[in-house]
Amino acid sequence: MHPHLSVLTLAVRDLQAALDFYCQGLGFKSDGIIGQEYENGAVAFIELQSGLKLALWPQQSLSQDSGLALTPFCPTGFSLGHNVGSATEVDAIMTLAEKAGTTITKAAQVTFYGGYAGYFQDLDGHLWEIVWNPCWE
Repeated sequence: MHPHLSVLTLAVRDLQAALDFYCQGLGFKSDGIIGQEYENGAVAFIELQSGLKLALWPQQSLSQDSGLALTPFCPTGFSLGHNVGSATEVDAIMTLAEKAGTTITKAAQVTFYGGYAGYFQDLDGHLWEIVWNPCWE
């Protein structure tokens, strides 16, 4: 198997609120909610980069589709990393996220490897790391 991700799906409690957070709060682009005519089909896709989408899907729908029972969200089970080009960009995104209603879990600061990073949680508790890594330049 050639490992290649094309969709990252985040389970959400309130699809419209999550979509508003990512689009209005963080400036992501989406064509909105689709699939509402199907039971457990409502979903929103956000283009992250060429060939990679972020899907927002109600947790109940993901539970139904996968056959797994609903469980509480666990913010430390997974994180999404967004690497940017400078510490200034980290600060700008963290400020934008805070204004959008996130919970800042760790303010942006110098890291042990010489980079600069901070963490926030979206409305459903999903953990995002905004990071500048000078080794990746």
